[in-house]
Amino acid sequence: MVISNAHVIGPGRDLGVIDITIDEDKIAAIGEGGARDRPSSEVIDATGLTLFPGFVDIHSHGRGGADFCDATDEAFLKIARGKLEDGVTSFLATGLTRPESDLAALCHCASHLSQLSQPSQLSLFPFSLFPFPFSLSLPTCLGVHLEGPFFNPKMAGAQNPAYLRDPDAEMVLRLNQICRVRKVSLAPELPGAMDCIRRLTAEGIVCSLGHSEADFATFESARAAGATHLTHFCNAMMPVHHLRPSMINGGLLADDVYAEIITDGVHLSDPMIRLIVKAKGADRVMIITDAMCAAGEPDGIYSLGGLKVKVEKGRATLADVPYDPKAIVSNVAGSVALFPQCFKRYVAASALPLSEAIKAAGFNQLRSLGITDRGEIAVGQLADLVLVDENLDPVMTIVQGNLAWRKM
Repeated sequence: MVISNAHVIGPGRDLGVIDITIDEDKIAAIGEGGARDRPSSEVIDATGLTLFPGFVDIHSHGRGGADFCDATDEAFLKIARGKLEDGVTSFLATGLTRPESDLAALCHCASHLSQLSQPSQLSLFPFSLFPFPFSLSLPTCLGVHLEGPFFNPKMAGAQNPAYLRDPDAEMVLRLNQICRVRKVSLAPELPGAMDCIRRLTAEGIVCSLGHSEADFATFESARAAGATHLTHFCNAMMPVHHLRPSMINGGLLADDVYAEIITDGVHLSDPMIRLIVKAKGADRVMIITDAMCAAGEPDGIYSLGGLKVKVEKGRATLADVPYDPKAIVSNVAGSVALFPQCFKRYVAASALPLSEAIKAAGFNQLRSLGITDRGEIAVGQLADLVLVDENLDPVMTIVQGNLAWRKM
């Protein structure tokens, strides 16, 4: 495949209008020539379009009416297929605060989907589930993100309080035997949290701090133990105070810690986004959707981890918890945003050039997880790419060199 006449922008590099040649699943050449003149090459004329590395969402719960916690292959396929329309080429299947048996079922489904790295392997699933008008490629399920159950009950938010428990590394490692657990979110002030962080870090599992009332000193201890991420930064955390520094203060100051941010216009104001980017820099911020099953669906009543959620005018809230403007943890229940919406808001709010803003859409996420084979526009990288129009809306998604989705 050759993508011609695209404005190519990668992390830290604006390459201008050039051609990209793909050989099998990797980027083979950048610039004129290559396979372009071979009769067997598929040439995509991308005049007027911008080519980015594919988007990566490491924190989302569902889409299109399906939730990863449904723990069915059908739900996982539906979410994955929908993510292609969002330009997402890799993601983590994110769980909720549920019993271990439920999380094990989720991990089994994630393992199934993770094995579908080649189109031919889709024969493992019934084709009748979904129409595949352009190819049988799907975005890559990189593994699992456990968002819970190791959270502070006071900061649980939309996590089901019935299943909260203290950090347990052995439980995580049991689930890791089923499917690769890439990331675990937990509250560092809970009993056993520091030992859990040290154990999981030693096993190569990223520890992310969230749903927590930790102060600055506790954050620093968790950071020393190996924590490197902050889950939906600022949300479900103690607010900034000039005399009582919190985990937010610590996160803004720590140059070696990544901050996930939900840039849907509900969870963070634009000035706060600008402050985070100014303090952290473009290399330590990661866009997430934290999308629940209602993403891409109409307003109505939905379920999140067994809790009833009302979706109205782009906002998801716990239906049975009244809004309290003074509450530290609001009744917001995840987001209903799709990744392009979050990316566009981040670009506008951060005022970064696209070559810097694009780092937060995939490169930072991948490198924070130790994944280096994709995320850049460079020879030898996996050809996970998204073409967007002048409004930054996806028009084509390419996964490992295959045209997986194209806007009709």
